Amino acid sequence: MSKRKRPETDPPGLVDSERAILNVIKSKKDIGIWARDIKQETKLADHVVTKSLKSLLTKKLIKEVVNIQNKGKKHYMAVEFEPSKEISGGEWYVDGNLDKALINVLEQLCFRYIRAQKVVTLEGVHNELKKNRVVTFDISSQQVGEILNSMVLDNNIIEVKSTGLRDYHSIPIGTVCYRVASAAGVAKGLRIGAFASIPCGACPRISLCTPDGVISPSNCVYYARWLNIDF
Repeated sequence: MSKRKRPETDPPGLVDSERAILNVIKSKKDIGIWARDIKQETKLADHVVTKSLKSLLTKKLIKEVVNIQNKGKKHYMAVEFEPSKEISGGEWYVDGNLDKALINVLEQLCFRYIRAQKVVTLEGVHNELKKNRVVTFDISSQQVGEILNSMVLDNNIIEVKSTGLRDYHSIPIGTVCYRVASAAGVAKGLRIGAFASIPCGACPRISLCTPDGVISPSNCVYYARWLNIDF
């Protein structure tokens, strides 16, 4: 009876334990796998797994990667894969550490832009950063949102919703906006938490409401009554 032929893709010179471990690691692709999970999946003894991992590292078939969610656990990945953002943290991290310098620069640029514009939307900030090419990677809207949320938590800016009036005249009512956190900024905007208490928060036609439209704050009797002002 002839022996089963190994797949041609098998790296040469591997013992059975190394091959089993390598196959498990490859199956995890860009997520990688924790050493303890390797032991559980292969059912190999601890010392065999440890020895095989060292051998695979030496042969440059696998690599050790940092998992930002748990830096104390050793994760392994096949060399042909790059760690996913869930593992590496994406562009905000370098070698498993938060790139504070990059984030600080982006926050300063966002702050200057918001201060100059008085009130901005996420889309506006995103377009500004892309236009000025302040980063080497293609920054996403989600990443800009993370920066702005961090600035809100640090009380550098506030998150409000457009009223369609004054500084908000070009922004549809109800759109989430950002402005510098100051006494003047708070006075001119409506904080997210307070928005639900005004008529707009419960209006079924708010998506159709625009400053110059048929439905607008200027002709809304409920909004005028709530503000207690005479337009």
